[in-house]
Amino acid sequence: MAQLNITLNQDEILQLLSDNRDDAFKTLLTESLNSILQAESTAQLGAEPYERSIKRSDSRNGLRERSLNTRIGTITLAVPRHRNVPFHTLVFDNYSRSEAALVTTMAEMVVNGVSTRKVSKVMETLCGTSYSKSTVSEACKGLDKAVDTFKKRPLEGCYKFVYVDATYFKVRGEHRIGSKAMMVALAITEDGKREIIGFDIYDNESKETWKLFLESLKERGLQDPKLITSDAHDGIIYAISKIFPNTPWQRCQTHFSRNVLSHAPSKYQKAIHAALLDMYHSSTIEEARIKRDSIIDEYADVAAKAMECLDNGFEDAMTVMALPEGCRKYLRTSNHLERLNKELKRRSKVIGVFPNEGSLNRIIGSVLIELNDVYSLEQKISISKKAMTQLEECTSKLIIIAKEQQRLLAA
Repeated sequence: MAQLNITLNQDEILQLLSDNRDDAFKTLLTESLNSILQAESTAQLGAEPYERSIKRSDSRNGLRERSLNTRIGTITLAVPRHRNVPFHTLVFDNYSRSEAALVTTMAEMVVNGVSTRKVSKVMETLCGTSYSKSTVSEACKGLDKAVDTFKKRPLEGCYKFVYVDATYFKVRGEHRIGSKAMMVALAITEDGKREIIGFDIYDNESKETWKLFLESLKERGLQDPKLITSDAHDGIIYAISKIFPNTPWQRCQTHFSRNVLSHAPSKYQKAIHAALLDMYHSSTIEEARIKRDSIIDEYADVAAKAMECLDNGFEDAMTVMALPEGCRKYLRTSNHLERLNKELKRRSKVIGVFPNEGSLNRIIGSVLIELNDVYSLEQKISISKKAMTQLEECTSKLIIIAKEQQRLLAA
């Protein structure tokens, strides 16, 4: 191994420390790294400067300056040149690896909800050099490949149940700020795990955009699920009927309750809500219909519009009753997906307005990858094997419900 020679003596070091400690450490680090570079040069050439040796393989050809960002600031190193074979150093190799780790860290901070401005300040404090907001944004572009792979992966599993929903984000485009709809599909796998099976960005929620989204899931391998749960957006209902005609739609009971209660006088809302919850937990659809009729009879005179809403939406909100009892608890609402969307909103809060659609895709897509990894480690949703076996026996009944929903939709 070549000998390292640091050219500062004790008096020079003490003088540096007494003047300016920051400059002193920069000087010490510069001299140390320059000594390493010279030692590496000697080892590669097989000879010291001006040394005559039969082991010499090449000759020196001067020096070139190269900057290196460090935690105590930017320093300038004197890098040796070789005449025939290029000089190679581990100093900058290690720096490149550190820089790559730094870029990854910056991207991860943004994904975890830290604003680009704050990331810049943190990096400047830690590294002694400034990183602009645009530099941080560029660093995040390294996430694109992973997001694209996750987004377009084949859906090879068996997904019995699917939840779909959309949430909106502010995006800058064409010299103005507008809202973009981020559509997300969450599924329950055959072994009871939650999995994010799809997401995409559209200008709005419409029949056509929801149809495109569900088509993309089908093209990637999603076969007819047993049930799709969502709110009552017309676009979702239409798209399900066109893309998965054998799959019935479950109207989210949480959203349905809000719809009903929004038409009721405030003094009756608490009582009506309690009655609705009791209705949802009925053992059979027949029992649920009896409870529905009882609620309508009791409140028709004081909350007529709310009772009309209840009557019109009842069957769609109770589709889940066609499933085995052991499956119903997890499928009667889209609350799993609602919580996921709230987390997306929380993470994006510090960003506020995304600079473009690509930025929205990479940041929110990265968050979805992270959440999907969390789902893979969580306990399974406790749907018993007996309930899953019984589910297959319900297939024909579910198809009949799907066809009836399509008939009513077309009427």
